[in-house]
Amino acid sequence: MTTATEQLHPPVLEPGDYTKYKIILGTLGVAVPLLVAVIFYFKNIFRIEGAGPYLHALPAVNAVLNSLTAMALLVGYYFIRQKNVLAHRAAMGSAFALGGLFLISYVAYHSQVESTHFGGVGFVRTLYFLLLLTHISLAVVTVALVLFTLYFALTGQYTKHKRIARWTFPIWLYVSVTGVIVYLMIAPYYLAG
Repeated sequence: MTTATEQLHPPVLEPGDYTKYKIILGTLGVAVPLLVAVIFYFKNIFRIEGAGPYLHALPAVNAVLNSLTAMALLVGYYFIRQKNVLAHRAAMGSAFALGGLFLISYVAYHSQVESTHFGGVGFVRTLYFLLLLTHISLAVVTVALVLFTLYFALTGQYTKHKRIARWTFPIWLYVSVTGVIVYLMIAPYYLAG
């Protein structure tokens, strides 16, 4: 039995055996965080001599990308609450694309430039590291959540999409917003260095 949403908005992917898409998205859900971890752990292997100075603007670009992702998520949420599925799809597709650009930019920067150390003291230092820890931990989880949420939407499994989106949306929004806050908190030390 199909719902009204499924009748009005058929799956983006052709109906049939979605096994290959499950394999692709499952692999990405594991491979992306693993690849990021490998690049950070073995960053000296990936370092390109002299690339650092050309990448100095990327932290600000990353903050802008995170801000735009958060706005796209909020717009997408608004549209789905209004039952405007096509506008929701467009907003969430934009959020996904912006998140992908962010990830590429983030990895490019951190694979080439040494990390900036936070210089704050007292409560601000505790707050910074609490935000950073939750941001990084949830960012890893977000990759898999986003991919599965996207998969269920593309394959027309709207009940499952809705169920997982209830978790994906607030976590992804938190990661996007805290990414901007963390940048703003460390920017004075980055800019001073």
